[in-house]
Amino acid sequence: MIKGLDADQRRELRRQALLDSALELFARQGYAATTIEQLCQHAYVATKSFYEVFDSREACYRQLLIQITDSAFAAAFAAREESDGTEDGVARSLLESLARSFGTDLRVSRVTFGEGAAISLAVETVRRENRRAIAAYVEETWAGFDVPGTRAGLATGLVGGLLDLIADWSHGQSFDRTPDEESAQVVVLTALLTGFYDTLRAGMGSASA
Repeated sequence: MIKGLDADQRRELRRQALLDSALELFARQGYAATTIEQLCQHAYVATKSFYEVFDSREACYRQLLIQITDSAFAAAFAAREESDGTEDGVARSLLESLARSFGTDLRVSRVTFGEGAAISLAVETVRRENRRAIAAYVEETWAGFDVPGTRAGLATGLVGGLLDLIADWSHGQSFDRTPDEESAQVVVLTALLTGFYDTLRAGMGSASA
């Protein structure tokens, strides 16, 4: 028992410890190869306590995916506030934020885009909800700047392309990166995302001309 904490606080600490372990183990050895017992051992949590927090290993993964997405959205909102407020400035701030969220810690991109594929319909539902939420945010941003050439489905295609670029990039990376190498790869990823966005955005302008 941790002194000074009530039951709910101790439960939250166990929950977060399990999510931290899930990030590490799912990323490095894969979802399918990671057991609940391994998660508990890594988190120093009793197996019985796991089921007081999560119904299953899949539920743990879904919560981890939600936590990653919430963190990425929070970073994006902060980046937008710090931008110069122009369409181009906002776009670049958001793309840089996306690259940092999924490129700084390789485990995040591996878990989000590589290790959870085809786990279940419930997991895929979370993935699709996240993509729709990002696409809706893009559409809202474009609407605020009266971006020409905007049409239904375009934001969804943009988001799918950006996320696929991150997934492809992450599978060419090693976990054994120095901080300098990490920073350099975030710059590379930012350039990939920005190049894709600029190409699509230029096409939108041409289509509306």
